[in-house]
Amino acid sequence: MIKRLFDIVFSFIGLILVSPLLLVFTILIKKESAGPAFYKGERVGKNGKIFKMYKFRSMVQNADKVGGPSTSADDPRLLKIGKFLRGHQLDELPQFINILKGEMSFVGPRPEVPSEVALYDEETKRIILSVKPGLTDLATLANLHEEEILRGAPNPHEAYRQLIQPKKLALAKEYVKTRSFWLDLKIILKTLKSTIF
Repeated sequence: MIKRLFDIVFSFIGLILVSPLLLVFTILIKKESAGPAFYKGERVGKNGKIFKMYKFRSMVQNADKVGGPSTSADDPRLLKIGKFLRGHQLDELPQFINILKGEMSFVGPRPEVPSEVALYDEETKRIILSVKPGLTDLATLANLHEEEILRGAPNPHEAYRQLIQPKKLALAKEYVKTRSFWLDLKIILKTLKSTIF
């Protein structure tokens, strides 16, 4: 109850505070690339429910149709403004909308695409999908610059599965098992610090 109230209040305040940035980034994205400024991708939420997760579009239009779901820092599909947004995790700001709608929380396991969740073992699905996905979590803090890890990989998605995903899932399960309001606050503060600095 406290977590949901926190999510509602601060996602609403957050949307008001960042609205000038949302406008500026929307203009910059549309100036560089034709198409919508927002990307709405299918993700798996609590109890396996599919929802549309909002992000600023950081890649060329229809990028998901011309490449895999993982993105390296040298991915040719990235826009110039997209590289900046991703480098500072600013492409995630529109997810305040998902939080306000109740599809996500500020803190929780990062939501994955349905094709990846389908490959989880049953225990991993049971644990991770028992809570709402989040804007940030322990895995986010451990892999702040995921794209850099994948830079130069011939197959970025295969590299993601080998180099990032196992630790990411382990940390997601650890969060679910040890979660508390105070842990959430600690993760939020560390995420803010890493984004600013």
